[in-house]
Amino acid sequence: MLFAFICTDKPDALDIRMANRPAHLEWLDSTPGVYIAGPLLDEGQTPCGSILVVEHEDIEAASQWAAQDPYAQAGLFESVAIREWKKVIGQ
Repeated sequence: MLFAFICTDKPDALDIRMANRPAHLEWLDSTPGVYIAGPLLDEGQTPCGSILVVEHEDIEAASQWAAQDPYAQAGLFESVAIREWKKVIGQ
């Protein structure tokens, strides 16, 4: 199953994001089944959240995986929504 993760950063947390970015990218690179991943940007093109689409067995596995994200462990996110996602268009 595919799951979309819509993560919103806490206000004024860019320093947390940047400090943990190398570990976050390494963690994503080591995860099989990552379809897409990237930051959400505010009006000034500053990262303010993340969107990821990742394959997992079920919502519980997806939640457990998300908890291991270095960004999550550093307390970057104000909120994380996890929704089952269906691919309709795209490669």
